[in-house]
Amino acid sequence: MPAMAEALHKEPALCGQVPSLFSSFVDSFVDYAVAGQVLGKPAVPPSVETNALDAAFTKLDVAPPVVGHGDGLRTWLPAAKRLIAIGDIHGDLAKARAALQVAQVIDEHDRWVGGETVLVQVGDLFDRGGDEIKILYLLEKLRGEAQKAGGDVHVMNGNHEIMNIEGDFRYATRAGLEEFRGWAHWFSLGNILKSKCAGLGQQVDIFHGIPDSYPPGLRARMAAMRPGGPLASRFLSKHPVVLVVGSSVFVHGGLLPEHVNYGLDRINDEVSDWMLGTKGWKGPGYLHGADALVWTRKYSDVTESRCDCELLTRCLRSIDGVKRMVVGHTIQQPVGLNGACDNKVIRVDVGLSKGCADGMPQVLEIRGDKELRVLSSRLPPSLIDAGAENGGFALKEKSGLASLLVQAPQRYA
Repeated sequence: MPAMAEALHKEPALCGQVPSLFSSFVDSFVDYAVAGQVLGKPAVPPSVETNALDAAFTKLDVAPPVVGHGDGLRTWLPAAKRLIAIGDIHGDLAKARAALQVAQVIDEHDRWVGGETVLVQVGDLFDRGGDEIKILYLLEKLRGEAQKAGGDVHVMNGNHEIMNIEGDFRYATRAGLEEFRGWAHWFSLGNILKSKCAGLGQQVDIFHGIPDSYPPGLRARMAAMRPGGPLASRFLSKHPVVLVVGSSVFVHGGLLPEHVNYGLDRINDEVSDWMLGTKGWKGPGYLHGADALVWTRKYSDVTESRCDCELLTRCLRSIDGVKRMVVGHTIQQPVGLNGACDNKVIRVDVGLSKGCADGMPQVLEIRGDKELRVLSSRLPPSLIDAGAENGGFALKEKSGLASLLVQAPQRYA
């Protein structure tokens, strides 16, 4: 590669970095082939100056990827001036883009335009659709762009992420398996290229232990998503299961007092370690069963009288400074995005994906950590809670915000 040789001739300090430079180049090539994205620059080794790496990559016309978030897994974040929460996406890239545009955080070219906005996606990117990997990469790209603008993007793990890492592919679609088959093709090709570089050594066989008799798409999905697999470790292990931003706690299904007592940081750390492949195939017990924090529906029934508001209040009181819980997991049809229990819980799963209810894009907007609004693709912004200035009362309008619809069907994801 003449460009590589020229860069190394002019930057002698980089000679020892040839393997990592080549590896990053290959990773960027694979990322672009898989999802049309190049995710950013890697962390700089302490022995190499940042400007030297930047110069070399510029000369090679490569912007290599970030592997992992680099700043650690965070559970507690300060309040944001503007926060957007998006519910379950389930493999529908077109609807994901529509929701992001409703939130006014991306333009027509998928570029971040949200400025200092903090975006939280409450889990379930996977299953029921065919663009799961592309959505994962899009949100990761937007995370980098948002951080440069003073904002951020946080993607959470839901029950479907947990299911996939444990090898439960009941809700995977044929199109989804084909997307993973394509990913495995390019990832394997990248490993072959890396194996040609003496400094990188023998590459790990991502299919090790997976029977050849399995269909290609199934083998690829298992290889990518099992604990320690490339997608599980690179992306999902960096996604929280619980996230507190200001006075809002985000979780896919719901928190119970026993989860809080166990420790929110502890939960995130343990789930991350498991996804990295250090704790076996099956995840921690609090991820399983009807009371699991990614499965419970205690606060999510569209009929508010069936929600355990007393339990919710006790749980919120046990988390310092938290006033409300934001959850996904349970489709709020035909109600749409709504609040219950005096808006101590906000339910944001609108059945967005065509693989679910093909719901109208709606997102939650929180301004100044207290004013809550529903942003919709076909309705004007609707106020849920105006905070102290309005006496804290919820303004539930007829435009799909009311949570007391006895006739509402039980539509669960």
